[in-house]
Amino acid sequence: MIEFFPEGWLIDTVENKLALSNLTSLTEAYHNNKILEARAIVCDGNHNLIVDLGLMKGIIPRLEGAIGIKEGTVRDIAVISKVNRPVCFTITSIQRDQNNNLYATLSRRNAQKICMENFITTKTAGDVINAKITHLEPFGAFADIGCGVISLLPIDAISVSRIEHPKERLSVGMDIKVIVKSIDENNRITLTHKELLGTWEENAQHFSIGETVAGIVRSVEDYGAFIELTPNLAGLAENKENICPGQQASVYIKNIIPSKMKIKLIIIDTFTYTYTPSKPKYFFNENHMDEFLYSPKCCDRIITSTFNNLKVKV
Repeated sequence: MIEFFPEGWLIDTVENKLALSNLTSLTEAYHNNKILEARAIVCDGNHNLIVDLGLMKGIIPRLEGAIGIKEGTVRDIAVISKVNRPVCFTITSIQRDQNNNLYATLSRRNAQKICMENFITTKTAGDVINAKITHLEPFGAFADIGCGVISLLPIDAISVSRIEHPKERLSVGMDIKVIVKSIDENNRITLTHKELLGTWEENAQHFSIGETVAGIVRSVEDYGAFIELTPNLAGLAENKENICPGQQASVYIKNIIPSKMKIKLIIIDTFTYTYTPSKPKYFFNENHMDEFLYSPKCCDRIITSTFNNLKVKV
């Protein structure tokens, strides 16, 4: 079975390096329609990507830069933004230029079509897959789920604890796991992430009454301040002067009440600190999830996610 990965995963593999190491192996990859990766070094004035194959120059014509360029549904920025980054492709020809130098014509679009037909169309809602964050917007994160095929991870699906912007949790280039949340009639996949970060109980079991621990101020309301202890766990503390969302906090754990899904906190101190998001810690490591029950079984309030096994249409 062929494996498919976000762009950047193949470039340093032994198999990829061997395929690019000599003309014989490169020609074999051409005849087998094999997906390879190399770094794009230039996007010319006509938006053709020039790729460094080591042995020779590779050219990805503009219309072969991505699914949707030819159809007009994807903007050229999808190609321009790949400069100085690894790109996947298949080889469509190997020939000589007017100076008798070998060069290869490549297609990223074809690599994406192969990925769509052999990987993405096999996915159903609830499947756990690899992804790489490509860019962030206030409403969510865009992620490569295979060969540069992009899907949206909405901001409210990143974690249970609410954030103002995806950059508080993720960074461009970060490799993460995601769940296929839904698939629309146009085969656009929407992703979710929070279900992989553990239930209320799984997160709460790492804390004990009487401890003073680190947290992040997420919101300040009239009745108290919500302090994030983990991406999927927050507690409520009494307000304190001069605190604001985004600050780091040290908090004393006054009580943990699973039946009410509450953690009562006392703010000891807060301070401003700029931090870089770290790779998420996952509690779920299987390949498929049918249902996620966040709330404790002893709690009257039920918070759940159910995946309905919708499949990408061929």
